[in-house]
Amino acid sequence: MNYENRFENVTVLGAAGKMGSGILLLTSMEMFGISQKPENKEKNYVLYALDVSEDALSGLMAYIQDQLAKQFKRKADTLRQIYIDKTGQNDDAVIAAMYVKDVMSLIKPVTTIESAYESHLIFEAASENPALKVKLLSQINKNTKVNPWFFTNTSSIPINYLDNEANLNGSIIGFHFYNPPAVQKLVELIKCNRTKPEIHEFARHLIKQMNKVEVPSYDFAGFIGNGHFMRDAIHGITTMERLNKEMSFPEAVYCVNKITQDFMIRPMGIFQLIDYVGIDVCSLIMKVMQPYVKDEIIHSPLLDRMMETGIKGGQNHDGSQKNGFLKYEKGVITAIFDIDKKDYIKIEDFATECDKKLGDPAPGHMPWKSIISNKDRTELLEKYFSAMKGQKTTGAAITIEYMKKSKAIGEKLVTDKVAYSAEDVNTVLLTGFLHAYGPINNFTD
Repeated sequence: MNYENRFENVTVLGAAGKMGSGILLLTSMEMFGISQKPENKEKNYVLYALDVSEDALSGLMAYIQDQLAKQFKRKADTLRQIYIDKTGQNDDAVIAAMYVKDVMSLIKPVTTIESAYESHLIFEAASENPALKVKLLSQINKNTKVNPWFFTNTSSIPINYLDNEANLNGSIIGFHFYNPPAVQKLVELIKCNRTKPEIHEFARHLIKQMNKVEVPSYDFAGFIGNGHFMRDAIHGITTMERLNKEMSFPEAVYCVNKITQDFMIRPMGIFQLIDYVGIDVCSLIMKVMQPYVKDEIIHSPLLDRMMETGIKGGQNHDGSQKNGFLKYEKGVITAIFDIDKKDYIKIEDFATECDKKLGDPAPGHMPWKSIISNKDRTELLEKYFSAMKGQKTTGAAITIEYMKKSKAIGEKLVTDKVAYSAEDVNTVLLTGFLHAYGPINNFTD
C-alpha cells in the first residue's frame, strides 16, 4: 500500500483534545490534497474524528471549520488553481467556502472505537496515560481488518513499551507534534526496536508534506523535549524553594519566573510554561519518566501539593489559560498563588521589591519578541550574556547558574543516548520551545 492509499481511511483518537484537534486539522488538509489528484478521483477518502464526548466533537467541528478558513489564506494560490481547474470559479470568497466544505466533508465525528477498525492509519492523541494508550491501541489491533499503522503523539512514554504491551509487532512509531500542532513546526520522530522501516519512511515523508521539522530521538522516556523540560522545571522549582527561605512563596515564584523569561530571554518563564502544559500533565510525565531514570529523581513534591489544592493549570476549551502557579486575566499575569495561604496574591503587592532584589538585566537586554527575529541575534545575545557575567547582582548570578544547568541537562541527553546529537537538542528547544538559543550553545562558556 503506497502513501496515498494509506490515507484512504484514517482515524484520529482523542480528536477533540488540544493536540488531537490540531492533528485532525493537519491530516484533513493532507488528505484533501491527495484526494484532489486526478488519479484519486474515484477513491473514497474518510477521516474519523474519534472522541468520547459528542459535545466536544461538536466544538471540534466548529474549530476545524474556522481553522480551515484561516488556512485558505495561506494556501490561496494553490487552492485557487485547483478550483479554477475543477469548477472554473475564480472568486476567492467562493473558493474559500468550497474548500472548507470539501475538507469538512472528509471528516466523520464518531464516539465509537469500532469506526477505527478499517482505518489504515491511526493517529493516537489520547491523554498521557500509558494504560489508556495501551487499551485503545490493543483494542484496535485485536479487531482491525486492515493491519493499520499507529502514529502515537506521546511526549514521554517509550514506544517500545506501547509496542510490546499492545502487541503491535512494530506497526507503531512515535510522532510527537508540539502544541499547537497547526502552528508548531517540530515533530519528534521516535522508532522503537521493531518499528517497520516502511513506517519510518512513511513518517518522514509525512513530516515533509506537512512542512514540519523532523528531529529524531532515541526511544527513551521523555525523549528530547520533555527530557530537557522536566529537568529544567525541577531546577526552576528547586531554585524557587531556595529563594523561598528568604522571601514569601509568591515572591520566590515571581523571581524565578522573571529570571527564566526576562533575564534568560525565553518566550515564557518556567512557571508559566508549567501552567501552559498543565501542572497535572507535568506531574504525570515525571511519573512516566522516573522508572527509566536510574541516576536522578524526576519528581516534584511541589507539583503534588499544587494538585492537592485543586490547582492544575492547562487550557480551557477556548484556548485560554487556566490559573496555575500564576493567575491569568485575559492572558495577562496578575497574581501568583501562595501555597501556604491557598490564595492568589496580586503581583503589584510585591513586584517592585522583588525587582530591586534581582537587579536589572545586563546592558544590551532585548525582550524575546524583539530578539527572536533579529538577523544579528547571535551577536546580540553573546554581548548581552557576556555583560551579564560581569554583573554582581542576584538576578545575574541565578541566571548564569540556571543556564549552566540547562546546558548540562542538554549535554547529558546526548551522553545518555536520548538525543542523537547536541544539534538535535538545540533544534528541539529552538523549534519546539521557541527559545532564542539552544541550551548547549547558550553563551555560558
